[in-house]
Amino acid sequence: MAESANLGLPYMEAAQAQKHVTHNEALDILDAVVHLSVHDRDLVAPPSTPQEGDRYLVAAGATGTWAGQEGRIAAFQAGGWMFYPPRSGWIVWIIDETAALIFDGISWVPFGGSDTSTLQNVQLFGLRATADEMNPLSVTLNNALFNALYEQYGGNGDLRYLLNKEAQANTVSFLLQQGFSGRAELGLVADDDFVLKTSPDGSAWAEALRASGNGHVSLPANPKFSAFTDFDNALTLDTWTKIAINNTEYDNRAVFDSMSNHFVAPMDGLYLFGASALFKLNASANARMRARLVKNGSDVIPGSLGGITGPHTTTVTALWLQVATVLAQGDTVELQGYFAGDTGIFAANHTRFWGALLA
Repeated sequence: MAESANLGLPYMEAAQAQKHVTHNEALDILDAVVHLSVHDRDLVAPPSTPQEGDRYLVAAGATGTWAGQEGRIAAFQAGGWMFYPPRSGWIVWIIDETAALIFDGISWVPFGGSDTSTLQNVQLFGLRATADEMNPLSVTLNNALFNALYEQYGGNGDLRYLLNKEAQANTVSFLLQQGFSGRAELGLVADDDFVLKTSPDGSAWAEALRASGNGHVSLPANPKFSAFTDFDNALTLDTWTKIAINNTEYDNRAVFDSMSNHFVAPMDGLYLFGASALFKLNASANARMRARLVKNGSDVIPGSLGGITGPHTTTVTALWLQVATVLAQGDTVELQGYFAGDTGIFAANHTRFWGALLA
């Protein structure tokens, strides 16, 4: 009997008796293989209570009624099992796996070379976006959820993101952008220290935080300075006078003006200041020293005023000040000294002024 080329449907002969038998056989084949979906592909024996029209892919090692039918489509029709050999290019949907397979002429393989439940060695992947060689994974969306695999489902309840770089000099980081222009970067950037960098324009970058491998944390961008006077400051009696702090040993943001002998706030914030003043004899040991921190040349910073009223010993007696205060950008802070009783000297090198931005 002649058959169709692709599905093998039987043709009716011109003078054939009982043409309906041939016609119905062709309909059964169509019903079995068109819009093909099967319940399972792992069974080696037929289910005990099949329903009319149920279809399966016969697994390797088949037994019983299915023996010798491996890889074929088993369809329960008219109360019995019919078997249909697949042809190259046929696609089947596996209902219990929600997966698609394709017949390559020899066996059933994952559709497109990949099972819908497993994606391996995908070269480009775009989700609502177009991936390219620069960005092999490209995703456009508003929210993303990564949920830990709970113990009840075989996990341990933890969730970790693993980001790996090849060598110390390489970078592994999160780069946060606005309009595809960088604004913040967080990670291991060109070394093994953990850093946070920020930028106002994607071009100029400032390092806001750095944590070394031994746990040391620093705030590189926060202004910090330490300054001192390199000469003895002899002050006029009973007069508050700016001490000429004219040298810096540390000044990471150029915030101390050694010509004007004061600190200049580069931004609004809460600052911590400290100072030390060492007494040195001038004309008389009756001199009594005082010191204070002054904002904008005239406003005494509350809590910064201190003095010593007892006997002074030259290059031994010292005064320490420390205070936190809020400053606006452009405010200045200076160290002022005062001598009562007699003139005195604020000693070189040991009379110092320092500060840092806290927040």
